[in-house]
Order: sequence, then C-alpha cells, then structure tokens
Amino acid sequence: MASVRRRAGAAFALLLAGTMVPGAWAAQGAGASCEKPVYLTFDTGHMGIAPLVADVLKRQDVRVTFFAAAERTQTDGDSLDDHWAPWWKARAAEGNEFGSHTYDHAYWRGDIKGTPPSFRIKPSAGPQNGKESVWSAAEYCANIRKSSERLALITGKKPLPLYRAPGGKTSPQLLASAKACGYEQVGWAPAGFLGDELPSEKFSNAKLLTQALDTIRPGDILLAHLGIWSRKDPWAPANLEPLIVGLKAKGFCFQTLRQHPDYRAWIASHP
Repeated sequence: MASVRRRAGAAFALLLAGTMVPGAWAAQGAGASCEKPVYLTFDTGHMGIAPLVADVLKRQDVRVTFFAAAERTQTDGDSLDDHWAPWWKARAAEGNEFGSHTYDHAYWRGDIKGTPPSFRIKPSAGPQNGKESVWSAAEYCANIRKSSERLALITGKKPLPLYRAPGGKTSPQLLASAKACGYEQVGWAPAGFLGDELPSEKFSNAKLLTQALDTIRPGDILLAHLGIWSRKDPWAPANLEPLIVGLKAKGFCFQTLRQHPDYRAWIASHP
C-alpha cells in the first residue's frame, strides 16, 4: 500500500507541475479499453465546494454521475435554483450524467400497510423540511420526476432514468413503486462510501483516502457530496484529486453510470 501511495503522490506531483497530460488518462478509460472501471457519483449538498470539484474533474478528464435534489445551499437558495443552473449546464457540456435524488431530498421512513402503496416520508429540504408525512407511490414518483425534469430544463440534457434515495434508505415496495414509474434506484459499494459525511475529528481526510485506495475494487460505485454542512474539514476537494490520481495509478478508469453493466439495459429501454 505504501508503494501505491508513493506512486499516487508522484503522479499528483507531476500533475501539479504541469507535466501530466489529462488526455493520456482519458485514453486509459475510454470505451472498451476500460478494464478496471469505477463509477464516481456525487449527491448534492451545500454546493460550497462545487466549483472546486468541477475544476478537479476537468483537470483529470473524469466524467461522473450527479444525483441532484433541491438542497439548501451556502448561497441562500437551493442546489437546483437559477444561481446554480449555469454550473449544471457546464457539467452537462463536459459529458457528465445526471439522475434524481428526489426534489425534496425525501427520506423513506417506512411502508404503510395497505393498497395502493404508501410510505412514511421525511424530506430534509423544501416546504416540508423535517416534517414526516404519508406519501402515496404516485407522490413519491412525482418528487423523483420533479428533480429529473428540473435537471433537463437547466442542462438541456435528459437525465438517466436513475435515482438515488436519500441516505440509501428504501424498501422493496418503495423500489418497486419507483421502478414502475420509470426509475431504477442506485446505491453504492461498501468500499465506495468515501466518508465525507463522517466527523472529521474521528475520520481524517488522510485516513479516508488510505482506506479508499486500499479497499476500492473494479466495478465499485463511489459516493461523495457537493458539500456537507457538518464536516469541519471538508473531504473535497482535499481528497478528491489524490483519490482520482491514486486510483489511476492502480490501473482504474472512471466511467459514468450510463456505462454500468447493471444499468445499461434499463437505460436503453427508457430512452
């Protein structure tokens, strides 16, 4: 592992010195030549680090999949408002992909017995922030769709027919309801939990980076956020570029979820 970190550090130093050509990395991960793919995904957050994340992704020539909700931001609005619309449009132009994170960052809290399906839902954004209520399957689907439609409007690009349930909290009935209205839920690999939601007093960036480089395997879906309010020492961008460089040094390449074998057929059947 020490040798991997040394190689990653050397590659990162070369990059900062301006001697690394991003296109060389792009060739490594292009098309069928990508033998050790990983799938980096970002959920929305306070967006304070979003411009820095974009800089790293462009510099490293990496495409990712963003899952967006209208979450409260440091700019006194939400992450899908007009202030952030140009940022999202620029990411679409770079070839990144998008999916819904439910518009109101709506947490599933439990199923309600009976027919038709309904659920206890507690949004952490929007007008019902912090209030638990009962949503029908149709209402839950409408909240997924609202985010997807907003992304399409501001980016000019149709999002993937995928969504991520906030917190990864679901039930078989919830997943079936979402799938019935055209959305497949996407989680993440255990090693792909990059830890940016964890308290930095207990989980330093250095510890999280070492853990990720040690444990990530080909095919893993990785999860990070565009800003976490509670973490005092932000994970990104501090860890983002070293992680990307370190994984590339180990032969990994980056793809979007459009290319993921578990979702390709679903995406193709929902153009």
